[in-house]
Amino acid sequence: MDLVLSLVVIAVLVLLAAAFFAWRRGARQQAVLMVVLALVGVLNVLIWTVPDATGTSPVDRIDEAKPSGTTG
Repeated sequence: MDLVLSLVVIAVLVLLAAAFFAWRRGARQQAVLMVVLALVGVLNVLIWTVPDATGTSPVDRIDEAKPSGTTG
């Protein structure tokens, strides 16, 4: 799961850079859509990583729920 979240963060950074260059090129609609997609990615990462009132995040609960002896 850490790899997936890392890839989403990298994708967000690439999307923001691409949106900047698209905006400068004059492709305003595509740039806005890329920024919106980047925001969706950031929100997804936050949903998975921000802890709740008990101090555990959904990512932590995934690791806790795995039965012993399984991989992945």
